[in-house]
Amino acid sequence: MGRELPSVARLSKRKTILGAGLAAAVVTGCLTAVASPRHGAPAMSWAPVRGPVHADVEQVALSATPGSSRVDVPQRATKPFSLVGVTWDQARTRLDGTVEVRVRSASSGQWSGWHAVNPQGEDAPDGSEGAKARGGTAPLWVGPSNGVQLRVAGKPSRQLPAGMKLALVDPGHAGGARVANMAFVQSATDTATATSTDTATTSTSTDTATGTGTSSSTTDTATATTSTDTSTASTTTAPPTTASSTTTTAPSTTTSTTTPPPATSTAPMPPIATRADWGADETKRRTASPDYGTAVKVVFVHHTDGANDYTCGPGTNGADGPNGSKAVIRSIYAYHVDTMGWDDIGYNFLVDKCGQLWEGRYGGMDQPVIGAQTYGFNTDSAGIAVIGTYTGTAGASSAAEQSIARLVAWKLGFARYTADQTGQVLTYRGDTTTETPPRFVHGNTYTFQALSGHRDGFATQCPGDGVYAQLPTLRTWAAGPPSGVRITGISGATAVSGTYYTRGPVTVSWTAGSPLALVSRSELLVDGTVAATSTTGATSLQATLTPGKHTVAVRATQFTGKAATSGASTVVGDTAAPTFPTRPYAGLRGGTVASTSAPMTLVWKASDNALLRQVQATAPSAATFAPTTTSWATAARPGVSTTFALKATDAAGNTGSASTVVTPAILQETSAVRSGSWTSRSSSSYLGGYSLSTSALNASLTWKFTGRSVAWVVSRASSSGQAAVYVDGVKVATVDLRSSTALYRNAIWARTWSTSATHTVKVVNLATAGRPTITTDGIVYLK
Repeated sequence: MGRELPSVARLSKRKTILGAGLAAAVVTGCLTAVASPRHGAPAMSWAPVRGPVHADVEQVALSATPGSSRVDVPQRATKPFSLVGVTWDQARTRLDGTVEVRVRSASSGQWSGWHAVNPQGEDAPDGSEGAKARGGTAPLWVGPSNGVQLRVAGKPSRQLPAGMKLALVDPGHAGGARVANMAFVQSATDTATATSTDTATTSTSTDTATGTGTSSSTTDTATATTSTDTSTASTTTAPPTTASSTTTTAPSTTTSTTTPPPATSTAPMPPIATRADWGADETKRRTASPDYGTAVKVVFVHHTDGANDYTCGPGTNGADGPNGSKAVIRSIYAYHVDTMGWDDIGYNFLVDKCGQLWEGRYGGMDQPVIGAQTYGFNTDSAGIAVIGTYTGTAGASSAAEQSIARLVAWKLGFARYTADQTGQVLTYRGDTTTETPPRFVHGNTYTFQALSGHRDGFATQCPGDGVYAQLPTLRTWAAGPPSGVRITGISGATAVSGTYYTRGPVTVSWTAGSPLALVSRSELLVDGTVAATSTTGATSLQATLTPGKHTVAVRATQFTGKAATSGASTVVGDTAAPTFPTRPYAGLRGGTVASTSAPMTLVWKASDNALLRQVQATAPSAATFAPTTTSWATAARPGVSTTFALKATDAAGNTGSASTVVTPAILQETSAVRSGSWTSRSSSSYLGGYSLSTSALNASLTWKFTGRSVAWVVSRASSSGQAAVYVDGVKVATVDLRSSTALYRNAIWARTWSTSATHTVKVVNLATAGRPTITTDGIVYLK
């Protein structure tokens, strides 16, 4: 939720004795401020907490407008304050109506819009502490302010609670005194039907905002009055340059419950800032030691009220700053003790939006301290408040969620918290509620989930819809183990059909559904055995696998010690290179022959002990083949020695290579031994520009060569006939040269041997009826 209230400040309880002239100014509504020794806009200087910080609480008595159930306090200047609330005499008396406040920013001087204050305090003590407490609204953090306007509207025919007071809390100034502490002149008019008369804080001064003296024209006629609350307070000295006084209460000397013996939690204690860290003034506490329950069975989650734009990060404007989380906690502490009459701050713990955990009520963070956080169920429970307002859909930050989960696991770990989060029984110690039938009856027992929202035990919207919706997730995180642990990738390996292959180290990356910050240790499991470990929050782990097939998984251990293991991935370690059981060899094939190109086929067989991924030709040109491919239709230049090189790659990235050298050669028709009648023909379409043609039956040509592959080259047409082919004197084929389209230099028949040898090829014309002619260019062979 965005900040709805500008920063603001507080009404002083210290009164100035007024002369007659100044008293007359009150009648005409002139509101001025106590003069500051310095002029200009107030300048604040803050430093880290170095000891207890004195928080000032100013209280103004309120009374209703005659004849109505309303209280209206017009806009007025105040001393600095950062938190506001309204209290009354009886703790269990309800304020049936609305409470609204406006404040003026101490930094900008601008007035905020109206902001509703919860008319019923959402937190309260029970037992003896509750008997002496006052009633009140929830405290509203507004940030550094120096002006206030209030209106309280009760329901018709309903009386407002007796003894109402407006409380303005200044959280104090960590590390030293305020450089300037001044209030501003009231200059805005108020149109409310009722106003209030403050005869104690009015004096004449220079308006430090404008540097000129000003006065208000508002007529001051209301029945709201200002008073000093001294019934339960003692005055302590404010920082030297701060013109104010503060209500504080020394700890009671009454005996409290004996501190329980030390206990050990099943979960580690998260980092928690102590009371001293936020500057707790221990003289405020009303008891020397708190009351204790038996064990913390339930943790109730709350939210505070007010703007969410407080600061909590490092630096001078962080948690120690004027709008910082430490100031918020000190203000709540002062409001609970000095105005509500509680023994101490009500919450056992607080967490800010940066995820910083803060110790609340005194008595030992590891002890079952009875707080004042869930009326009727304070015993055997603990309360943690998320600083801010979460009544909308927006929940607490991820950092705050994680800290709550850690705290809950630790606190409930003392009672042996298990994954079964239901069945936690608490006894109700408050007044029987007024519903019919009553929701809670004094002395009866009620069952809660181990992690519950405040609204589960009290009629309130706390901790807001946003945070309440996060509780199921927080229960899962606190109980553990990490959820959704899974491997997201394996680098250094290649995935093929769901299996990974590697020849070296692999890096396994993983994630989880629950925050990785809650994981204290992660382990890489290879075949169920730990191969690598990280305790630094790393989300990747490395290992080198031995050759063979392995299962790889990640085990993530939560801070509570509970672990979850991802699903397993299959990874094959492979350092062996692929081989060529059949080394590459070439053979001539059908196709067009030219003086620069002879068609051929390269043949091979590659294999791998794991998985062959591909075969690539690296020379004389580049080409890539599927692992199942065993041949390549290519060509080589006649008369030139050409190397064909192949590289096989397996899935792990290992490679093996092999090569062969080929030299095509052309034997023209003139190199053949002729038999029968042949006619020479010339054309640029023929090899060498010439060919031999015959239509005579049994006319033949014979070539002799030494090589390992041969192809017969012919010209073809629709009138071409047939011929018989003999190899080494044996007929091996009858070839039909007929073609619907004219083809020249066509390798029509080919044969390949495993080794090079001397062979003869003889072609004999069969003088096919109707198309007796054959035409030949010669042969091509591989040396």
